[in-house]
Amino acid sequence: MDPGDVAYEPVSVKEVLAEMKDTAELLIDLSYSAVLHGSDDIAEEVLALEERMEILQLRARMSLLMAARTPDDAEALAPVLGVVGAAQKISDAAGDIAKIVLEDIGLPDAMRAALPEAVETLVRGAVDPASPYAGRSLEEINMETETGVRVIAIRRAGDWITNPDHETTLEANDVVLLRGLEEGLATVYETATGAPYEPPRAPEPAIDDLERAVDSIVLMKNISELAVDLAYGAVLFDSEGVAEEVSELEAEMDALESRFEAWTLRAASRVEDPISLRGLMHLAHATEVISDAALEISEGVLRGLDTHPVVAAAVEESDEIIVRLTVAPGSALADATLGDRMVKTETGMRVIAVRRPEGATEGGGEWVVSPGPRTELHAGDVLLAKGTRAAAERLGDLAGDPQEYDE
Repeated sequence: MDPGDVAYEPVSVKEVLAEMKDTAELLIDLSYSAVLHGSDDIAEEVLALEERMEILQLRARMSLLMAARTPDDAEALAPVLGVVGAAQKISDAAGDIAKIVLEDIGLPDAMRAALPEAVETLVRGAVDPASPYAGRSLEEINMETETGVRVIAIRRAGDWITNPDHETTLEANDVVLLRGLEEGLATVYETATGAPYEPPRAPEPAIDDLERAVDSIVLMKNISELAVDLAYGAVLFDSEGVAEEVSELEAEMDALESRFEAWTLRAASRVEDPISLRGLMHLAHATEVISDAALEISEGVLRGLDTHPVVAAAVEESDEIIVRLTVAPGSALADATLGDRMVKTETGMRVIAVRRPEGATEGGGEWVVSPGPRTELHAGDVLLAKGTRAAAERLGDLAGDPQEYDE
């Protein structure tokens, strides 16, 4: 649909904002995956989602304008427009990242070399009508339990299903986005599409300065994703403390960008074709835009403005919620690693960051970005995690910080 053809229709602002949040998060994930794996197919999906986001933001703005009948209404709804605008900026930045791949702007193979071993890969494929998956629910297929691969999104006849659950049924010709380890992905991809799976080509090692530049931008990517998650968390919990963390992360992004620029300029004198580094510069700029947009989402909280109920409700009722909980002394998570307790498998929650308490013997007051299976947790650690309400309750029980949600 052409965004210019969108006409006003009565819609729930809460539902539109929830969909914008889920779409923005999916766009970030897909755009970086397109770059890291050099996938034109995934990049094309990003542009399709970007167009969907344009329609959503137009509908949100029209509904908000219709709702503002008095100066008091306008004052209360102004921060909501800021959240809408920030989500659109994230979408535009994700589109710019995708175009690095589609337009062959220039990106060194070192970007893919930055992927650690055994990292999860994201692939796109269409469900073949003859596939054993066609016409079956994800619960019946039991894909994640048996293979470790999960369906993170489905595009069906132009419409998107983000964060599909166990009741979601796969239909013939659905375009599915799969995430998992290479071994499981190969099996699932071939079963779903009927075509052989081709893993991404492993690149040759890069020169030192270029590797440092790429390491910087990968860290920028992780921080920008965390900043967006924390920003929505700040809105949901109306937490000035979490919003201040977003501000700190944005400042860290500025410092990282300076280091990235220095390493890239040094590498330019040593690579055969400096033009091939243009894509890295584009990627750094888009990543900075995402970080800035995260700060805009949390800006109202930072200024002491009450979160508008419609925004808090939209964040809470989106497909995934963000929870902030504290590891209690003597709980199952205290003095254990995420891998020891199989947190993702046992609860369904993905821990996106760990905040060490002030006064801790090591790393006090600092965030652990993108914690892994070897990340050790201790009493007093603050966890930020994403998942369903039921999964959040299970994680809360493990941490000794019960979470209750109305379904």
